[in-house]
Amino acid sequence: MRRAGAIVGRVLKDLKTMVEPGMATIDLDRYAEKTIRAAGAYPTFKGYHGFPYSLCISVNEEIVHGFPSERKLKEGDILSIDCGATLDGYVGDAALTVPVGKVSEEKAKLIKVTEESLHKAIEQARIGNRLFDISYAVQSYVEPLGYTVVRNYCGHGVGKEMHEEPQVPNYGRPGTGPKIREGWVLAIEPMVNIGTYNTKTLKDGWTVVTADGKPSAHFEHTIAITANGPEILTALPVNGSA
Repeated sequence: MRRAGAIVGRVLKDLKTMVEPGMATIDLDRYAEKTIRAAGAYPTFKGYHGFPYSLCISVNEEIVHGFPSERKLKEGDILSIDCGATLDGYVGDAALTVPVGKVSEEKAKLIKVTEESLHKAIEQARIGNRLFDISYAVQSYVEPLGYTVVRNYCGHGVGKEMHEEPQVPNYGRPGTGPKIREGWVLAIEPMVNIGTYNTKTLKDGWTVVTADGKPSAHFEHTIAITANGPEILTALPVNGSA
């Protein structure tokens, strides 16, 4: 799973640098599929329950599961990229949200807070804690700042399948849920909105958007629970390292 996660991290790092105003999101999808396959893996999302692309690409009010397309990104958009790779039967799954050019202070803060909430959640992913300690870490950080957490979609276990038990919501009561155990692998993924947490699904049957049309951000990492603490399997490389 470390190898699958490393592929996802490298691809997301590349995609993050590629995003710019005027580009078509389908070009990100093509790059991701080519790069994942060149690494000996395959894009987990492609064909999953009929999903037709290698990436989920979600812009502005789109929360998750958006389709890459010929749509051109505009200065001031925010772009969520969700990527999965399967290698030797094991899955890596991660996501990030990036600004397109210069964005408003409101959108920049949303991105920052959502990413920070992910790392606060990861800190709770330790042996002996309870599952909803992870959930509460997201909720208790973002809600006092005026944001909402999406409730219809959540994180999950990951391994030989992309979605395994347990489900990992982004809200909950601390000190509840099953005890976190060594060897668990979890995809923790805060989805944070500026407005309501209510959602709706577009006519394509996949793209989930905020019910009020306000922006949303999404960050995710695949985490292994170890005796030494949480290990991020999908970390983006630093300074070009593998």
